[in-house]
Amino acid sequence: MRKEMTVALSAALIAVASPALPQALTGGEGYTALDLLSPCQEADNDARWGAAAEAECEQYIIGYVDALRVTGGTGPDSGVCPPDVNTADEIRWAFMRWVHEDYSDRGEMPAKDALMSTLRDSFPCGG
Repeated sequence: MRKEMTVALSAALIAVASPALPQALTGGEGYTALDLLSPCQEADNDARWGAAAEAECEQYIIGYVDALRVTGGTGPDSGVCPPDVNTADEIRWAFMRWVHEDYSDRGEMPAKDALMSTLRDSFPCGG
């Protein structure tokens, strides 16, 4: 019961916190790396809404990584090995660094492509 309440609360906070999220949930190509970067950064910068922003960012990341794991998109065969501990936060920080390395070009990429590039660059297997 507690897990269901947490999921419901997270979904409600995310819906309130981000007007761009409905497009992300429907697979809209318009959800860019900058759209995902905003809540990822806001998580550390906003005392009032930081928790909701962090939930939005990390839930996107967790959903993406879980989907990769289920479909066999991680592991030695794929070359992508996300961390097993503190996964969402580790990837969140790696994603923010990756986008900022070439902000002008990477910011307009679809979020899903930017996140995959982050995983490949930051979490190679055996690296």
